[in-house]
Amino acid sequence: MRRVYYVYILANRSRTLYVGVTSNLARRIREHREGLGSKFVSRYAVHRLVHVECAPNPRDAIAREKQLKRWSRQKKIVLIEESNPGWSDLMESIGPLPG
Repeated sequence: MRRVYYVYILANRSRTLYVGVTSNLARRIREHREGLGSKFVSRYAVHRLVHVECAPNPRDAIAREKQLKRWSRQKKIVLIEESNPGWSDLMESIGPLPG
């Protein structure tokens, strides 16, 4: 079975943004919500998954993560609002994920 890699954006109520990459989205989001792995996410309570993309390999996922991190805040907001205008927590609607 091929592994899938995810590039994701988290937000909090104040719309502070965090961009990350993982091969196991469900586990990584759970870790963030438990305060593990990222001091920034823990400090600012950035727990809502508002955007996610899949990549076929880690190289592409990391390249996309770096690209998104270089983007302006406004450009990230436009990306989020194109697919998730209500800034809903996508983990509630995604269901089981591979990996």
